[in-house]
Amino acid sequence: MALKQEMCQKASSKSAASTVKFSSDIERLQQINSIRSASAAAQTKRAIDLLKETRQALTAEQVNEACYVDVKANKDVFDRLSNNLKVYYDGMRFFYKPKHELKDKTQLLKLIQNFPEGMAVADLEDAYPSVDLDLKALKAADEIWLVSNLGAAAEDMAYPNNHRAIKVDDDLKELFREIELPRDMIDIEKDLHKNGMKPATNTGKRRAQAQVHDIPYKPKQKKKHGISKRTKLTNSHLPELLKDLS
Repeated sequence: MALKQEMCQKASSKSAASTVKFSSDIERLQQINSIRSASAAAQTKRAIDLLKETRQALTAEQVNEACYVDVKANKDVFDRLSNNLKVYYDGMRFFYKPKHELKDKTQLLKLIQNFPEGMAVADLEDAYPSVDLDLKALKAADEIWLVSNLGAAAEDMAYPNNHRAIKVDDDLKELFREIELPRDMIDIEKDLHKNGMKPATNTGKRRAQAQVHDIPYKPKQKKKHGISKRTKLTNSHLPELLKDLS
């Protein structure tokens, strides 16, 4: 009786395992069918994403095995992939081709230093998988500046931080000290708009909302601050401009 029960349990377990495997195979086949039924553009993007993620040279068979895009059987996908600007095809294998061929943080810094006018971060993001972390590390080490632009069409930029004191002409220093910013934020925002820049604030709207809630507007008094030893000098490469002459 015990032997019979044991045989029944084994048979039941085997049947359950077969059912799970069959279900898994069905799901995989459905996934493959869904991928290959997609547009050629969608399949090409899937293959490019694989090449970008792995950074390996892959044959058509390996691409098919990894992401179910049958490059060999679909001429449209093959043509799109082999002629894509982000892909290099040597006749056998496909490679991901970033805009800048870099391998590590040292090469990244050297490239940015060659562009004092700045580089678009978007042009660096696909150089290698950990480039975002290296950009943040270089910024933390004060080797570069990362400048975020507020405009929708503007790009974030990376600038080299050249640790050199610049000799500033006396006339330029005098002009710098004579510049007086408008006291009212609305005037500052108008000047930004005139120069094609989008302000991060909307003072007029904020004041209108304050009036609706009977909150009186009190303009801030402009305070004159001298530069002390505790002042953080963000433009330390221009020491003569920041010299306290008071």
